[in-house]
Amino acid sequence: MELSTIDIIVFIAYVLLIVGFGFWISREKKGHEKNSSDYFLAGNTLPWWAIGASLIASNISAEQFIGMSGSGYALGLGIATYEWMAALTLIIVAKYFLPIFINKGIFTLPQFLEIRYDSRIRTILAVFWILLYTFVNLTTVLYLSSLALSVVLGISISQSIIGLAVVAVAYSLYGGLKAVAWTDVIQVIFLVFGGLITTYLALDAVSDGEGVLAGLSTLWERAPEKFDMILSKDNPFYNDLPGISVLVGGMWIANLSYWGCNQYIIQRALAAKNIQEAQKGLAFAGYLKLIIPLVVVIPGIAAYVLQADIGKYDEAYPWLLSTLVPTGIKGLAFAALIAAALSSLSSMMNSTATIFTMDIYKPFINKNASEKGLVTTGRIIGFSAMLIAVLVAQPLLGGQDQVFQFIQKYTGYVSPGIVVLFLFGLFWKKTTGTAALWTAIASVPFSITVDLVFPNMPFLDQMGIVFIALTILIVALSKATLKGDKSPKAISINKDSFKTTAIFNGLAMGIILILAALYAIFW
Repeated sequence: MELSTIDIIVFIAYVLLIVGFGFWISREKKGHEKNSSDYFLAGNTLPWWAIGASLIASNISAEQFIGMSGSGYALGLGIATYEWMAALTLIIVAKYFLPIFINKGIFTLPQFLEIRYDSRIRTILAVFWILLYTFVNLTTVLYLSSLALSVVLGISISQSIIGLAVVAVAYSLYGGLKAVAWTDVIQVIFLVFGGLITTYLALDAVSDGEGVLAGLSTLWERAPEKFDMILSKDNPFYNDLPGISVLVGGMWIANLSYWGCNQYIIQRALAAKNIQEAQKGLAFAGYLKLIIPLVVVIPGIAAYVLQADIGKYDEAYPWLLSTLVPTGIKGLAFAALIAAALSSLSSMMNSTATIFTMDIYKPFINKNASEKGLVTTGRIIGFSAMLIAVLVAQPLLGGQDQVFQFIQKYTGYVSPGIVVLFLFGLFWKKTTGTAALWTAIASVPFSITVDLVFPNMPFLDQMGIVFIALTILIVALSKATLKGDKSPKAISINKDSFKTTAIFNGLAMGIILILAALYAIFW
């Protein structure tokens, strides 16, 4: 299928808008040379609404549009648990994690691990995150976005991958986080409202032109099994979402790892004007997460009811774009998908550059690096990471059926260890650096062992078991290696450490009440 002339004009105009705005916002005042704070933390100038928008734009990528719609087609609304539980996780991170991170004045999460533990942990986790962002995150977004791009434009996946990478590099490599965050404000508008257009058209098609509410009612009537949030054991997709465990088990580990211990998420909050702006930004992002299933899950269920002619689940959303969206609107809806891809790609590329520059290059390669040298290194590493992702994306992911679930499982190998390191580092003063080191080393072997011993156990439950095992390990090793009453690098916490404003408290309560209502309705 090919886009019409007007759709191509809309799409090209969007790309030019993002690239042009990215360069414009990145300009510096006359006589000022961009330094590391400008490039990696946007000069600590981001307001709450830019933080929240950038968080969602960075998070909502082809992984959601393509992968989560595919999972919506396969298993239904239950996959929205990843979005709705994330809203509550954002509140927890904002209240209990951010005050400590921002108080330490860090650029990166590995830097915090050195402050709390030692340089060994910093280096191990820095290398791990560089590899993860390059070979998993960047490659996934490139591949899934290119899948849609190739279907809609009628070009090869390889051409699509290269095109996306070039556009993402064009505006973010020069401007750094400032360009990424402020273009994300535009991109989140396109991805939410452009995505809602596709949802509207899909529901209208399901109801034979009777509108959105009639479409939702029809979905409920024709596919009631797709609206279970808590899956029973006889559900064929129980291993992906194991019943009540999604509320009290491994889902918490996955969410805390992603939203609280993930550089390209936390980096936006670290760039805030102050802690209050950062916390409001995360609360704003939480409300956006509540509506994301309307954009990425409901279309997948609609494609199922419409009996989409697809070969695998992840083709559901591209099928909707190519089949239902009319000329003149298709360019806008397609721009929403590309907006999600570009924002995620630029965010991951910038965070990869930040970690390498501040945690590898500066401490080990050039301790006396100038500010200009740090920025130049960041640009080189960002470009290199994207180039590697371009080369390996299709060979690595081309054979996967549900890429979203593939990502969740294999990032789940390391998530329990990361969460244990941060939770005990933040809140248990007796945790030692040696205990943290061995816990980090043990995370993947423990996960592989549990997977081999319990091959039929849902991966979220496996994460829960690994988390418990690593908790026992870090406590035992800390007690064995601790000298004195507490670690000399323990975080100091008092009664005022986690105080929040009345505005934030009200926003947090709103999210809790909405979630309670959603789960009561769709249990």
